[in-house]
Amino acid sequence: MRARHLIVASAAVLVVLAACQTQPQPGQFVNRPDDGAMAEMSTSPRPEITAGAATVQGALLPGMPPPLDPNDLYAADRPNALSDAVRNDPYRIYVPNNGSASVSVIDPTTYKVIQTVKVPVSPEHVVPSWDLRTLYVNSDRGNALTPIDPATGTFGKPIPVNDPYNLYFTPDGKYAVVMSEAAHEIVFRDAHTMAVEKTVKVNCDGVNHVDFSPDGRYFIASCEFSGDLLKVDTARQEVIGQLHLPAPHPMPQDVKISPDGRTWYVADMQTSGLWVLDGDKFTPPTFMATGAGAHGLYVSRDSKQLYITNRGEGSISVLDFATRALVAKWKIPGGGSPDMGQLSPDGKVLWMSGRYNSVVYAIDTTDGHLIAKIPVGTQPHGLCVWPQPGRYSLGHTGIMR
Repeated sequence: MRARHLIVASAAVLVVLAACQTQPQPGQFVNRPDDGAMAEMSTSPRPEITAGAATVQGALLPGMPPPLDPNDLYAADRPNALSDAVRNDPYRIYVPNNGSASVSVIDPTTYKVIQTVKVPVSPEHVVPSWDLRTLYVNSDRGNALTPIDPATGTFGKPIPVNDPYNLYFTPDGKYAVVMSEAAHEIVFRDAHTMAVEKTVKVNCDGVNHVDFSPDGRYFIASCEFSGDLLKVDTARQEVIGQLHLPAPHPMPQDVKISPDGRTWYVADMQTSGLWVLDGDKFTPPTFMATGAGAHGLYVSRDSKQLYITNRGEGSISVLDFATRALVAKWKIPGGGSPDMGQLSPDGKVLWMSGRYNSVVYAIDTTDGHLIAKIPVGTQPHGLCVWPQPGRYSLGHTGIMR
């Protein structure tokens, strides 16, 4: 969350008191009451897009690679299943230091920073391109995307792009989707030249995180500061639904779809857990508490578990997809602020930025113990582990399919 959106102390107290009055226990699902103002939803009158039905009928987004397994969106992400395009890229962790205007490069075999490179101000995330051949450093207040050649680790000349808080790619590889948070826009750009194709104004505050439906025909985006979710038609490039999360002060963060494509999970940093919803129907969700400051969501390499970073309490919750039960909570010794990152290629290490501790955590996924804590710059944010398994990237820190 950006500094300019920090809540003043008096308001923060009211938020905390309101959250405490309604906070469920960890692992508990709660149906929030629809009181109109807190669960308002508007949807397009056009026919609803149903991902499951469209996939069965073969109606994928034109140009999108068909799924390897119709029952597992992450089937291409198995341990060390590197494509030929990335197989020879050096294994590195690229860490954008939001407060230091730099990227720290870590050698994960030694747990040491081997390079620090200055980039335009306020780098937020390091994002793999759809074709896996470029990593982009998103500098929102610096209004630039800085390309990195992952084959050599060379940083290129920054590309002028307005307010790129986050970056995604349509499943057909045709468009880059820039989440211009401060500008209240979702901007579709040419995936290679970054030329603007269409700008979509959004009626929410803080639009920033996204995931795509199994057929690629729609995506769901979170609006952090107004507590909304948007449903966007990928081909028409327009908002077709808006849902306000039913909580006193929702603050949605990362968005992730389940391996079977039927359930969507949205982390909520203020309500401290996950919203669970049907993306096709886009109806009001249920809620499951995980821990203070729920933030980032990452799928295990075997597609069985979801790792949830609880930034406010320094822990990682583990959810079992099959049972929808929380099966573990890993606490960082001495506390911390695990934010965003990704898994190692073999899935044995979860790499996470420590947003307010100026470190990066390496966490063992077999039992959750801390392997290493590596000093980096100020306010490290959406780090990228590279290379990663998968055929193509949908963006963020590596949504691979």
